Amino acid sequence: MTTTTTMAEVSGLVGQELGTSDWFEVTQDRVDTFADATGDHQWIHVDVERAEAESPFGGPIAHGYLTLSLLVPLIAQVFVVTDTAMGVNYGLNKVRFPSPVPVGSRVRLTATLKDAEQVTGGLQLTLAVVVEREGSEKPACIAEPVYRYYGS
Repeated sequence: MTTTTTMAEVSGLVGQELGTSDWFEVTQDRVDTFADATGDHQWIHVDVERAEAESPFGGPIAHGYLTLSLLVPLIAQVFVVTDTAMGVNYGLNKVRFPSPVPVGSRVRLTATLKDAEQVTGGLQLTLAVVVEREGSEKPACIAEPVYRYYGS
C-alpha cells in the first residue's frame, strides 16, 4: 500500500499508518558493498566463515546502519508527497536496533506519520517506522526519521 498525498493534505494524515513496504532481502553482496562504502569491515558482517563459527548469530549480520539506510527505498514504497520540488533528510529523533538482521533475511517497513509542521518554505514531517524481519518477534529497527519537503 502506498499513501500518496500533497503538501496541503499531509497534515490530515498525522497519526495514520501510511503503509507497509514489500519484503526486501538483505544479501551478503549488499553487506559487503555497504562495508566498502563506509569502511566498516568488522568480521561479524563480512567474514562469513568466521561469523558462522564464532558469532552468536550463526553467521554474518547486516550493519545496523545498513538497516537504517534501507529506510530510504522502503519509505519511498509507502509514502509519496506529489507536489514537492525537493525533500531532504533532516535527521532522526531516535533509532534502536532491537534485533539483528542475519544475511539472507528479508525485512519490510511499516510507517506512521507522527507529526507534520510548517517550516519556512515547506513542511517538516516526522515518521514513526518499524522495520521487521521475517520470522522474528522483535523488530530489526525502530526509528523516527525527520524529513523536510519544499514546494515548487
